[in-house]
Amino acid sequence: MSFFFVDLRPMNRSATHIVTEFILLGFPSCWKIQIFLFSLFLVIYVLTLLENGAIIYAVRCNPLLHTPMYFLLGNFAFLEIWYVSSTVPNMLVNILSKTKAISFSGCFLQFYFFFSLGTTECLFLAVMAYDRYLAICHPLQYPAIMTGRFCGKLVSFCWLIGFLGYPIPIFYISQLPFCGPNIIDHFLCDMDPLMALSCAPAPITERIFYTQSSLVLFFTSMYILRSYILLLTAVFQVPSAAGRRKAFSTCGSHLVVVSLFYGTVMVMYVSPTYGIPTLLQKILTLVYSVMTPLFNPLIYTLRNKDMKLALRNVLFGMRIRQNS
Repeated sequence: MSFFFVDLRPMNRSATHIVTEFILLGFPSCWKIQIFLFSLFLVIYVLTLLENGAIIYAVRCNPLLHTPMYFLLGNFAFLEIWYVSSTVPNMLVNILSKTKAISFSGCFLQFYFFFSLGTTECLFLAVMAYDRYLAICHPLQYPAIMTGRFCGKLVSFCWLIGFLGYPIPIFYISQLPFCGPNIIDHFLCDMDPLMALSCAPAPITERIFYTQSSLVLFFTSMYILRSYILLLTAVFQVPSAAGRRKAFSTCGSHLVVVSLFYGTVMVMYVSPTYGIPTLLQKILTLVYSVMTPLFNPLIYTLRNKDMKLALRNVLFGMRIRQNS
């Protein structure tokens, strides 16, 4: 993937002007509102890093959490840190910037990492649904199947497929002629705004990109839905009420996360966005790219007694070390 670090300006020598940077409008408003947005997004970003970092630390340091479910949860928290970092730091800089400019290469790098990390998140959610399905529907076979080695392979698969799926289509999009204007009415470099700025139509490239994104969303969401239908069927057959509550507790949090993420992503990348107001597109993108990584640790923690206990022990241990 080293070609992403070379000059990605389009090879259109006949154009009167070649775009070398883009202007990300973000959320245009008066200076006081800009300062408020900067403070708000900075707090959200710091909280997201702290929450997901605490989950990683708790899973790593607490032997009781050295299980496949928490191994996947720790890796998912690590992914969330990178996912939110692909957009928010640049957004914070952009809010305070007078020019609000991002270089051509920087824009496509953000485009690549944003979609690659988003695809990786879809795959992670499917793998976590598979883990819960095995744990509840096949508890006797679960330890033999979900070994540490197999979990490592699943995690590696998610990262590899997520990052190997988009280099070629994004590279071809970067080679389209961009000869002006260069203003993107968004806070990040996304598919629709970039294609709208291209001087030449590329329906085949656009169709391939959206087909690929739609297939990832469709197959992972259908697999998750199938897993939960089978899972809920098995839960209702559990004789004890306590067993059913425990099963719902461990799976309910994952289902909330899946609904929040897929609901907003599908509106943006599966349904047509031409009739959706620009402000609403920005808000929907904020939900799944910024707010979801913030809410996920809270959802998992509030509905999981083991994780709450582990985090309490981590915080309590840090206080003891500070006081001693």
